[in-house]
Amino acid sequence: MGGHIDSLKGRLLPEPPRLSLQPTRSDYDLNPDVRPRGERQLAPAAVVIPIVSRSEPTILFTRRTRHLSRHAGQVSFPGGRLHADDSSLIATALRETEEETGIAPEFITVAGFLDCYETGTGFAILPVVGLLREGFAVVPDPNEVEEVFEVPLAFLLDPASRQRRSMEWQGRKREFYAFDYGSHHIWGATAGILVNFADRVRGE
Repeated sequence: MGGHIDSLKGRLLPEPPRLSLQPTRSDYDLNPDVRPRGERQLAPAAVVIPIVSRSEPTILFTRRTRHLSRHAGQVSFPGGRLHADDSSLIATALRETEEETGIAPEFITVAGFLDCYETGTGFAILPVVGLLREGFAVVPDPNEVEEVFEVPLAFLLDPASRQRRSMEWQGRKREFYAFDYGSHHIWGATAGILVNFADRVRGE
């Protein structure tokens, strides 16, 4: 799967970080002046970063349907919030991935974890890095997922692919990371998690 993947596990966190602690990555990294004061009650959630085991590895993404109440039409990793009957956040990530994309958990091998990521919408996300072996079937849930697509891993690890942009939201300037690949625009928390992933894989 290439040199980056061969050394991947050594670059990742071997155990999930405790989400009860202050997340070390967040939507506020580039916007510290808008961080809410005091502690926030964050809802635990998890996503899978699915690295597809091809001769040229890719990362699999979903595009959310446009009728959803939150983040409609945005690119994201498969995942969601913790349910009461989930045995762990890893189980959350795998369950949500199967529900959203139809990819069965047996096709995913957990390689490690990234730093907990806090979103401006009040979630503490555990990113689970998963190696996705070929042979999986994609059956998107039409209520949640408009599209499933892949982006070359090499493109996402290339520092030249990473952009910093800004926009005005609620009367204040906000900065954010973004990756553009063809017609796909990856930004917000998903791009922030990708930046953390790329930095770890490159040893930065």
